[in-house]
Amino acid sequence: MPSTEKDSEPPGDKDSEPSAEKDSEEPEIEVLDPVSAPDAEGRPRRATRRFPLFTRDTARPEGGGRAAPGDAPAPARQWPLLAVLITVGLGLLVTALDAFRVGLLLIGAGLLGGAALRWLLPRVGMLAVRSRFTDIVTYGVLGVAIVLLALMAQPKPWLEIPFLDDALHFTVRNS
Repeated sequence: MPSTEKDSEPPGDKDSEPSAEKDSEEPEIEVLDPVSAPDAEGRPRRATRRFPLFTRDTARPEGGGRAAPGDAPAPARQWPLLAVLITVGLGLLVTALDAFRVGLLLIGAGLLGGAALRWLLPRVGMLAVRSRFTDIVTYGVLGVAIVLLALMAQPKPWLEIPFLDDALHFTVRNS
């Protein structure tokens, strides 16, 4: 066999020069996790329907976008959460100043207001923690419970519910 120029070149020399044609034809395929594989177009695709063992991120809750345009200052973008936090903080301050019933009513009202904001507004910023339904139920149940407990607190309750009064007297007996 006669020797040609290709044979005389060291094998590593032709591979060391990057080829512009190769780079433009074949894009680099990035596999995101061990269970994803590229499909026919080269996009990563899950090869299995099982969830990965470890998740790297979570989806934003429904309605979790900004409550104001992106060019607005940060407090304006999160006004629903700030309204709830200010109301609850004011309730804690009033409770600390020895008006516990009014303070607890403010705290409960703040949570009920959070439930109402979550229900009525399409975007509530960081007030959206879970799904819309779960947030409304959580804020609503906690708000109603706090308001009812504040209204029924002793001494001199503002609200008397005979069923709950009987349950209390049944569990706590004077001997």
